[in-house]
Amino acid sequence: CFRSGGGIGLLWLTGGTTPGAADGMGVGAVQGEVFTLVRNHELRTYGGGFGPRASHYDPLCGGGAVTLRYDRAKGELIEARGSLSGTLVNCAGGTTPWGSWLSCEETVTSAGQRVVHQGQTLTLERAHGFVFEVPADGLSTARPLTALGQFVHEAAVVDPADGTVYLTEDQRPAGFYRLRPNVPGRLTAGGVLQMLRVRGQPDLRRGHRAGHRWDVDWVDIDHPERGIDPDNGGRDGVLRQGVAQGGSLFTRLEGLYVHGDEVFFTATDGGNAQCGQVWRLRPSQQTLELFYESPGGAVLDYPDNICLSPTGSIVLCEASKQPVQRLFGMTREGALFELARNNTVLQGELPGLSGDFRGAEWAGACFSPDGRTLFANVYTPGFSVAITGPFA
Repeated sequence: CFRSGGGIGLLWLTGGTTPGAADGMGVGAVQGEVFTLVRNHELRTYGGGFGPRASHYDPLCGGGAVTLRYDRAKGELIEARGSLSGTLVNCAGGTTPWGSWLSCEETVTSAGQRVVHQGQTLTLERAHGFVFEVPADGLSTARPLTALGQFVHEAAVVDPADGTVYLTEDQRPAGFYRLRPNVPGRLTAGGVLQMLRVRGQPDLRRGHRAGHRWDVDWVDIDHPERGIDPDNGGRDGVLRQGVAQGGSLFTRLEGLYVHGDEVFFTATDGGNAQCGQVWRLRPSQQTLELFYESPGGAVLDYPDNICLSPTGSIVLCEASKQPVQRLFGMTREGALFELARNNTVLQGELPGLSGDFRGAEWAGACFSPDGRTLFANVYTPGFSVAITGPFA
């Protein structure tokens, strides 16, 4: 690790390994210069979980989350431990105002579904497609928050103003959702899941102009736990419930953050060029704006996870088809600037890691609360970095 006014350092625990496919991540707690982060691992593996057995949901499954503790003053990772496992395809999620992490499964399966692992046919014990809560200071109870729906989850973020949870869905087509909790701050108490409806505009995937705004309302999802459609066996049961009431369609919704009276989220392949959209919802006005649309892959290609910078700009992780993967900043006027590139080629500097990883996507961008450090993940082989400012 190195820090010299500004720089970038790998978060690595000597003598230990963590799972690969490092995806969404958030800062859960801060003690002086020690930051606790929870990091998702987007794994569809069936060889069993990692970490303590008490944090396992379905014994066969190998996805989940790892908790990291990083000492910024020393530039050292001081702890890495499994805190949720037995899940599948833990993609993104979001932090809560009370210091936990919401880890989201980006898949839908039924209990009893058969899978093949290393030539053997195995049977899943539990249904998947849910959100799980991971405390920053301990283990997850591995209890699915079924009120948040069973669907192809991407991100879930709590609005500190009223406890509403906003959620994105990463499939084609997709819906945008919110949970109105029965008890703000206690997600196990359930609530009402709803899908966004743009009045007079059922399809938002293509054919719209950046800057346009629409009035919105919400339709209730009566059976949020019914991700598998009972009529046809499809894995889009929640989406179908919303569409039947006029809910509006997006495509591949990904990153999400909430700040003040703004909810920003991305559609990875949205827009006429199919290279990405950035949307802004204003809850107080119940309006939706197409904030930005990429004109082509060379400009911005497949925006994924996002976060808010201390200067008010948006940081966008690129999961691109282009030969280079970039971290972008976007001003509040919608202007893009390149912040960093993944230029990772390892030749044995770290134990067990060698190869050219420049094609691996960025993920999990999040700032320390004081704004001095930007944490992010390089998805493959799966490591985190701490990028120090100052950020002008």
